[in-house]
Formats: sequence, C-alpha cells, structure tokens
Amino acid sequence: MHGPRGIQRSEKTIMQKVNLTLKGIRADEMNFKLNGIRLQNGGKVSLAPTFSRRVRRAAENDKVFFLSLTVKIENTPEAPKPFDLLVTMTGVFETDASSDEEKKAGVVQGTALLYPYLRAAITNLTTTALAAPIVLPVMNGSLFPEDRDADNSTVS
Repeated sequence: MHGPRGIQRSEKTIMQKVNLTLKGIRADEMNFKLNGIRLQNGGKVSLAPTFSRRVRRAAENDKVFFLSLTVKIENTPEAPKPFDLLVTMTGVFETDASSDEEKKAGVVQGTALLYPYLRAAITNLTTTALAAPIVLPVMNGSLFPEDRDADNSTVS
C-alpha cells in the first residue's frame, strides 16, 4: 500500500510494549528418555521440536499471569528419534496491561523473556544425560506464528 508521495506503508500494526515484570520462574517438567535407536553410517536425524504455550490469569489479581512454555521431541514410527524429550517451564509475570491488545503484547513479551530459560534447560538436560547437547536456535523476535503476524519478526 502506498501513502502520500509514494511512501510505502505496511498494513501490519506494530505490537506495543507494556510494563512487564518477571516475578518468578520454575521448571514444571523435565524428561529425557533414550530410545535405543542407532543412526546408520553417520546419518542425521531431524529433531523437529514442537512448541506450545499456555497462559493462565490469576483469579485474585488480574495483573498477574502464568505463562508456560513446553517443547517436545518425540519418537514416532514415521520419524524415529534417538530420544524423547519434554520440558515445560512456567514464568509468573505482573503487568499493568488493561486492554486485550496490551494483554496479548504482555504474553508475547513474556514468551520472549521465558524462552532463553527453556533453551538453557534443554541444553543442560541433554548434556547431563551424556547425549549430544541440543541447542535450540536463538529467538530473534516471536516464537509462535500468531505473534509474528503482530510484530513482524522471525526466529533465527
């Protein structure tokens, strides 16, 4: 879309920043299980981790919310993996957001704050299990596609 004098504008809105405080963090679940699958002739496996997020609001205080991030790597007959991995971490956040748009911005910001802890936990868990360390990519923006639509960022 072109604006006045041919200046190009984007139809997307930039997600606003909200005041957000990380009050606490915990590891809810950390599981690692070897599956006994051996790779043939130095073969490589696509780990294809899946990510999920859950947001819960505190009943007694609307300014507090709990954000849980989960990453899974699962062995299936169609896509064999040398191990199963499941890590869930929860952050407790406080925000001054009042509108739905501000609350969504708080969730996106909270995800960006919590992700490095999840990333480190996975690397530590796989290293402690004496497996090849798994290092998730650094997040440069939003982790979830629905968030990328709002702030036009990518994961690298």
